[in-house]
Amino acid sequence: MTVITDPLFYALAIPSVIALGLSKGGFAGVGQMATPLLALVMPPLEAAAIFLPIMIVQDMNAVWVYRRDWDRRILAIMIPGALIGIAGGGVLAAYISDAAVRVFIGVTTIVFVIYSFTVMMRMPRPASAGSVPAGVVWGALSGFTSTICQAGGPPYQMYVLSQKLPKMLYVGTTAMFFASLNAMKVVPYVALGQFSTKGLGTSLAMLPLALAANQLGFFLVRRISQELFYRLTLILMLVISVELTREGILQLWH
Repeated sequence: MTVITDPLFYALAIPSVIALGLSKGGFAGVGQMATPLLALVMPPLEAAAIFLPIMIVQDMNAVWVYRRDWDRRILAIMIPGALIGIAGGGVLAAYISDAAVRVFIGVTTIVFVIYSFTVMMRMPRPASAGSVPAGVVWGALSGFTSTICQAGGPPYQMYVLSQKLPKMLYVGTTAMFFASLNAMKVVPYVALGQFSTKGLGTSLAMLPLALAANQLGFFLVRRISQELFYRLTLILMLVISVELTREGILQLWH
């Protein structure tokens, strides 16, 4: 079995894999720093292809743990949109600029986080069920950006966080949505020729660490209050979005 041997790769890959494990364990959003970190030393799609097998195994674990805690309506609305986005991302992956996608999703999410902290968190607002058209659009955007640069979290959260689901229901719905997303992404990644023997070997080598981080996420998410959980989620979204925007602007500049 061949694996990547570059020390710099593992210096970035190890924290990335831990972030993915925590994300799949319930800390939705933190895993989105994984591909941008690894993309510092390799093409983003290649980085995403290394992480995808790891994420699928983690998804299977998360789906089992949260099998009773998920919102069927949200998934029924968003997954068809995600399928459209994945198909579009697969077709355009060879041509579209990763930098432009990162800037767009980063700026959009920063605006959402600012809005959430200034309005939703300070003023009592009843939870509201998201509309079907909005869910399809956000699902499509999540599928598209997840396929291009593994940044499908912010569009998903834009739609779901405003519904103020109970913490475990939110975590379980997130696990189910991204398990579906990642399974569907295998087809375009195979078509784009992104999987390699060395990449798959590297994925397998990092899998034990990823599963250990996954279990840590399961442990921590049940011990944090709902209000603190949402605040941490928004802060993580802001940090990740700023990083996505910074990277995208630098790439466009050069």
